[in-house]
Amino acid sequence: MPVVKTSIFNGLSRFRRGNCHLRVTQRQCVANGRGRLAACGGVADSNVIAISADKQDMKRLLLFSEDSGLRSQVKSVLGREFRLSFDSNRQRVTELAARKQCDLVVLDLESCPASDRFEFLDELRRRDLPVAIITAAGNDPDRGVTAMQLLDRGIQRYCRKPLSTPDLSRLVRETFDNKPLADELRGPAPDALPAGCGQLIGSSAGSLMIYDLIRRVSNLDAFVLISGETGTGKELIARAIHSLSNRGKNQFVAVSCGAIPETLIEAELFGSERGAFTGASSLRTGYFEEAAGGTLLLDEIGELSQHTQVKLLRVLQQREFSRLGSSKSIPLRARVLFATNRNLKQMVAEGSFREDLYYRLNVVGITSEPLRNRPAEIPQLAEHFLSRYARAYGKNTAWIEPEAMTLLSDYAWPGNVRELENMIQSAIILSDDDTIRVASLPEEIRQLASKPSRRSLQWTSFEGQLQDYKIKLAMDAVKECAGNKTLAAQSLNISRTYLHRLIREPGEDGLTLKVA
Repeated sequence: MPVVKTSIFNGLSRFRRGNCHLRVTQRQCVANGRGRLAACGGVADSNVIAISADKQDMKRLLLFSEDSGLRSQVKSVLGREFRLSFDSNRQRVTELAARKQCDLVVLDLESCPASDRFEFLDELRRRDLPVAIITAAGNDPDRGVTAMQLLDRGIQRYCRKPLSTPDLSRLVRETFDNKPLADELRGPAPDALPAGCGQLIGSSAGSLMIYDLIRRVSNLDAFVLISGETGTGKELIARAIHSLSNRGKNQFVAVSCGAIPETLIEAELFGSERGAFTGASSLRTGYFEEAAGGTLLLDEIGELSQHTQVKLLRVLQQREFSRLGSSKSIPLRARVLFATNRNLKQMVAEGSFREDLYYRLNVVGITSEPLRNRPAEIPQLAEHFLSRYARAYGKNTAWIEPEAMTLLSDYAWPGNVRELENMIQSAIILSDDDTIRVASLPEEIRQLASKPSRRSLQWTSFEGQLQDYKIKLAMDAVKECAGNKTLAAQSLNISRTYLHRLIREPGEDGLTLKVA
């Protein structure tokens, strides 16, 4: 194995062993006056790193830090796996990220001024780069940050000093192997969801359960009842079932039962013959016939009168119907889904909805939770709508400042996803630059700024904040998955063993944690 000697301008020499180390020439490197070199196209304040031919295909890691000890540790631990560069100049690092001249940024927050460390972090996150966070020990606000400050920004992978070699290696690998933070906020990519579910946004345990139900019922002709408040995406769930089914190439017909007058509902659903009633001058095809071979969604099913409920029950039982004014039976060839924003079970108890019809159509039930019950998905949805409507309105708005995102996450959203969608559109129109700020939000949301965040919790230590937050996430995920620990672990991207340890084993206080 050949030995190549490379000269360093401070008079020291370094011997490196390798199969193809390139010689460092003046055209490839520049001296910075302090005995350091930088490869061309790299960073002027970088340490010397010999670049071998086999490293040209390696991923590029950029460390932002003034800590010489951390630089040495990164070089020692990761030098064989990544092409490394170091810098402590914010502007240069931002430019490198903008030009995509690095694949991963390791950010030492202790090297950032306390006044703008999150602004710098936000700049890097806009570039869709994986960012690994290292923070100082303890809770000193001038040196490090609290766990909640990081978690509130969607950052779950970080370490605090001093770092052990396994911690550093694991942090970088996990950050690089996962999606960029911006993708995390937007939720799973369309190809990560079942085919046909690309319009659904959300990665919580509850959403994953819905995706699983969609997959299970898609190719079955069983009736499905989709329940949920107005604006929670019931029609999107129905469309996903249709798209994923073997009927997906045929038409999807959505009908709002509450929008059709009682005197016309039968003709609209089942069709009518010429002369069937006053004004029926020609034959009309109803929605059941129009959706033949495809899927028919009867939305607001709870608004049907008792008389129409009887007619509908017979159609579902016999799987055939007749046009108004005709005795000829037409086979039901459409797959029928139902949606409601009302509590049908309570309506059955009150006598306003037929019990036999309720059990006929509620073969499989899917409940779309209100947005206030899944606040973790608010940033994902907000980023999705921001991207969509910024393009639609020709605006360059591309970012939501952290303070504004915190207010969005704390708002109760009585209008659910539809209200959030409309609010984002309004904020894009009102924004003067590329960022949605608190001033662009409606008054009812801005008022939350004077109140303590519902996620603001007080802990006595950094470790306590992190551990309690992990336990809370684990317990919430298990509850949302109805006790299914395997699905809960998948939703959190952790192993089932680790999930079980979080929720079942005694903590440091000696208490056993159990899911209620």
